[in-house]
Amino acid sequence: MTAEFLWYIPNQVQPGHRGDDATSEHNSLERLTELAVLTEQHGWGGALLGTGWGRPDTFTVAAALAARTTTFQPLVAIRPGYWRPAHFASAAGTLDQLSGGRLLVNIVSGQDNLKAYGDEEGDQAQRYARTKEFLQLTRRLWTEESVTYTGEYFQVTDSTVATRPVVPPKLYFGGASDAAQRVAATDADVQLFWGEPLDGIEARISKLKELQNELDREHKPLEFGLRITTLVRDTTEQAWADAEAKVATMAENVGDRDHRWFKAVGQQRLVDLAARGDVLDDNLYTAPGKYGGGGAGTTWLVGSAEDVAKSLKKYQDLGITHFILSDTPYREETIRIGDQLLPLLR
Repeated sequence: MTAEFLWYIPNQVQPGHRGDDATSEHNSLERLTELAVLTEQHGWGGALLGTGWGRPDTFTVAAALAARTTTFQPLVAIRPGYWRPAHFASAAGTLDQLSGGRLLVNIVSGQDNLKAYGDEEGDQAQRYARTKEFLQLTRRLWTEESVTYTGEYFQVTDSTVATRPVVPPKLYFGGASDAAQRVAATDADVQLFWGEPLDGIEARISKLKELQNELDREHKPLEFGLRITTLVRDTTEQAWADAEAKVATMAENVGDRDHRWFKAVGQQRLVDLAARGDVLDDNLYTAPGKYGGGGAGTTWLVGSAEDVAKSLKKYQDLGITHFILSDTPYREETIRIGDQLLPLLR
C-alpha cells in the first residue's frame, strides 16, 4: 500500500503553539490558508486539524481551507458528544461533496472540557462504548436510506443523509487502552499511534490484528498510522544541537504543560519511555516528554533527513502506511521537511 504523508495545521486561539511563531495573525484565514497551500506545494497530502473546546471550530476551519485549495485533504478531528452522529454525518457528507471527496476524519475520545458544551464523561468503558455506537451509526447514515437505530447512547428514526460523501471518509482513531483497541479493531479504518519505539508499535499492531480476528471485524483490514514530531536539519549534529536547545527552553516553562493529557493510557506510555533513556532506537528522543504539552510533542525523531527517513522506513516495515508529521515553526518546517524528507520516502 502506498504510504500517505500528512502534516499538522495548528488551529489555536493562542499563538506560539509548541514554539511556533507567535504572530498576531497566526489564526487568520490568510495565515491558515498559507499553511494549507504550502502542504500542497511541498508534497504533503493534507494536514490534521486538531479539536478541543476553546479552539476555533475544526469543521469550519476545514471547510474554509478546502475552499481555498485544490488537493489539500483536511483530517478533521471530532468528538462524539460534541457532535451527534446524524448531525456529523450530514456535515461531513456536505464537506466531502463540496471538496470533491477530500475529507478525512479523526475520531477523538480523550480528555476535553466536556461540561462547557453540555457533555458528560462516564468511565472509560462507557466512553468507548459510546464511540463505538457513533462510528457504527455514522457508517450506516453514509451508506443507507431510512436508518432507524436505538442504542444506549444514540437514537435515530427514519434518518436519511441527503448529501452523501463522494466515498465514505476514512475514520482515523487513537487510543491505547484495552477498550480503545477493541473499538479500533472492529470499527475504525486507521489506528493512529503516538511516537513509541519500534518494539512497542510492533506489539500493538500484533495485538490489534489478533483482535480483528477474535472480534470478527466486518470491514476491510485495519490500517495503521504514526503521529510524531520530526526535527530535521541539514546534518545530524545540527539536528541534535537544536533538539537539545528546544528541550532546555521547554524545561524553563514546564509549568505550562496541560495535565489533562497525562491521564490517557497512550500518553502515559510515552511519558514512561523516558525511564528507558533519553534516546531510544536510533534517534527517538524521549526527553521532550519530561517537559512537553503531550501528544505528538512528547517524543521526537531527530536527525538529518536521511536519519529520519531511515527511522520512518522501519515503521513502514512494521505496517505503518499513514504518517502525520510536524515540527515548529510550522511554516518553515512544512517546507523544509516536505522538500528534504518526503522525497526520501517515496
